[in-house]
Amino acid sequence: MKISGRNKIKGKVIKATPGVVSAEVEIDAGNGIRLVGLITKGSLDDLDIKEGDEVTALVKATSVMFIKE
Repeated sequence: MKISGRNKIKGKVIKATPGVVSAEVEIDAGNGIRLVGLITKGSLDDLDIKEGDEVTALVKATSVMFIKE
């Protein structure tokens, strides 16, 4: 499979919270890095994502913001 997104982050699912339409998935990528993403509940069910699973997050964004205080 070829994918145009280059920001691939592997991690372990530490939380998968389904809602009515969407689901929040949190992964631990190691070194204290955690990533939270929102997917459809259908995708959560189709991929059978659950706590403890190893997954890869693919991040494709048109903008990134930084804040320094």
